[in-house]
Amino acid sequence: MVLVSGGLDSATVLAMAVAEGWRCHALSVDYGQRHRAELEAAAQVARSQGAVEHRVTHVDLNVFGGSALTDPAIDVPTHPSAGIPVTYVPARNTILLALALAHAEVTASDAIFTGANAVDYSGYPDCRPEFLAAFEALANLATRRAVEGAPLRIEAPIVRMTKAEIVRTGYELGVDFALTVSCYNADRAGRACNQCDACRFRREGFEQAGLADPTRYQRG
Repeated sequence: MVLVSGGLDSATVLAMAVAEGWRCHALSVDYGQRHRAELEAAAQVARSQGAVEHRVTHVDLNVFGGSALTDPAIDVPTHPSAGIPVTYVPARNTILLALALAHAEVTASDAIFTGANAVDYSGYPDCRPEFLAAFEALANLATRRAVEGAPLRIEAPIVRMTKAEIVRTGYELGVDFALTVSCYNADRAGRACNQCDACRFRREGFEQAGLADPTRYQRG
């Protein structure tokens, strides 16, 4: 089971899992994020990387708001800020992993792969290795398969990698980064704003990796 957002990180994780010989079920979550371009990108990424299936599930986090990614009244910041930024979505990774866990049980998947990263990230608490280890412990307390002797692993192969290392790894595995959308504020065509934290991390990753950046940016 691979969580695929449509961004650079999860595309690389999917490619890594496929390269290791895993038979990958790709899952994306429409949680009410600002744009749907990344979900369209996720479908293309799943196809291009050879996932055996790609599903999109829905959960409405707009009901709670509290994030620039789910509340239209909160602007996406265009400059780095101290502390945890307003682009943090409350409990998002907990919810996404729980949905992946449910599908993993049904598909008899032995692992859930996530693109969580604790190096080049915005300070999100649910991207830390400690959180992922805690969720794995929860998963193996809460599922029938684990109780019956088949524990499930949470795999986060890029969690300690820099963005440049992720870019180089994806490039070596043949990821078509032109298909991916990382921007928090992309337009309907998937073109990036080139101002948000996600754009900055992505741009710097390609620069530090010494590779051409295929990102499409908005005009003006």
